[in-house]
Amino acid sequence: MADLLWDDVKCFFDPDIMGSLPDLHVPNTSAEDWQAVLDLVAEKGWKCQYSVGERVLPVPRAEAVLSRPVDAECPELRVWPTEDVLAIFRFYAVDEIDFDVDLRELQGQKRLDVFCGFLRDIGRGLGKPVLMDAEGDQGHPVLGFEVEADRVVLLAEPPVR
Repeated sequence: MADLLWDDVKCFFDPDIMGSLPDLHVPNTSAEDWQAVLDLVAEKGWKCQYSVGERVLPVPRAEAVLSRPVDAECPELRVWPTEDVLAIFRFYAVDEIDFDVDLRELQGQKRLDVFCGFLRDIGRGLGKPVLMDAEGDQGHPVLGFEVEADRVVLLAEPPVR
């Protein structure tokens, strides 16, 4: 059974309402949590690409990425849970795992199910919530993986049009 039904949540996947790149994050994390995400990517066999600027490099250990100098360029990890859905993780800080998805890639029930499965895998792997806010509106999640419910749930009411 689907965590969310497209007809109930499609407004939260409208780039005109949410911005095309909503903010996803796992709060209150550690270097071990970042490593757990890197391990999950490998375990699931998801295609990925780690880069710093224009340089594509092998995926390092999380502690090596997170201990870079303060003025160093922020690395990113591109992860494809399926061929046509991309998540981009950015290693901004140890205490929060940040990533983006492109809502234009997440249209319809089939893609929503892929997205929910991806959030569920991350949330279960970490035992932590995975939250989605409108682009640039962090702190007001609209949906996310809820640990207690063990599924992706709505966290806000759909906007009235």
